[in-house]
Amino acid sequence: MVKKVVGNFKIEYLQVLDENGKVDEELMPKLSDKQIKELYELMVLGRTFDDKAFSLQRQGRIGTYIQFKGQEASQVGSAYVLQDKDWMFPMYRSIGALIVRKHPMHKLLQYAGGDIRGLRSPDNVNNFPIAITVGTQTTHAVGCAWASKLKKDKDVSLVYFGDGASSKGDFHESLNFAGVLKTPAIFICENNQYAISVPREKQTAAETIAQRAMGYGIKGIQVDGMDVFAVYKATKEAVDNARIGKGTTLIEALTYRLCDHSTSDDAKKYRTEQELNSWMKKDPILRLEKYMKSKKLLDDNYKQEVAKKASEQVKEEVKIYENLPAPKPEEMLKYVYSELTPDLKEQLNELK
Repeated sequence: MVKKVVGNFKIEYLQVLDENGKVDEELMPKLSDKQIKELYELMVLGRTFDDKAFSLQRQGRIGTYIQFKGQEASQVGSAYVLQDKDWMFPMYRSIGALIVRKHPMHKLLQYAGGDIRGLRSPDNVNNFPIAITVGTQTTHAVGCAWASKLKKDKDVSLVYFGDGASSKGDFHESLNFAGVLKTPAIFICENNQYAISVPREKQTAAETIAQRAMGYGIKGIQVDGMDVFAVYKATKEAVDNARIGKGTTLIEALTYRLCDHSTSDDAKKYRTEQELNSWMKKDPILRLEKYMKSKKLLDDNYKQEVAKKASEQVKEEVKIYENLPAPKPEEMLKYVYSELTPDLKEQLNELK
């Protein structure tokens, strides 16, 4: 009889910037002052758009909207790493990442207003459409990553999903596929502590979501998702490794949505005000501002300029959205298949 350990693992946790604005200089990624300002401006722009979209929904000017307030660092810090040629697979809350990836804000409003054409990616930027069905985008991402590998491209595929999606079969099948075929894919789990109203501790008995990577032979790491530098650093390493053939990484970004699940939700029914307030102290934008002030990269004038510019940009995008021509009824069938099926052709003829 033989009894021995045949496998072991550890999960690293990465935080570079704490909630008081202090950084670990040894862990700080190589970012110029210009890049740090770009990250800040993108986070402010995302928050400004998010707040405006919520207001528009309440006024009946768009349909259901899913906010990402509080998750700016996990989205901006990761999407900022990608090149235009890389492939991004967003979930319904990945608005901040899409803004980084040059998706016009008026198009995002168009989509929220019920017009699917708003999801068309800009030319020369490889963004897949938003996935509404939980977890399905993970299978799309790993398939695309495998295609890149077969074609010997240096593209990577990055996919966003939440802690709830990590309980779906699609997620586990995708990680298994990625591990076996060593695909250039990066899985980013934005663990915002709730799958709508289901708390994380009822999702899994595991200490982390990142450790699920071990079961599929890929790298897993947990990061402070409210820390834009930690997210950037972990994503940069994962992307660099994927490009040179070192396979897939699962990044668990510990974050929190400082808002309801969606405009049809009331989070007060399942989480306490005390809990919300404790996470508000970790606000990723306020945290970055503290750091930038300490490095003399931000003063009141610059902060006001950034806020004003973001507000004006969003205002202009709302104006563009509200002047877009309404879709024609037949267009709801136009983008379903590359060639219309006989029954859809029949329906289309009935609309004429």
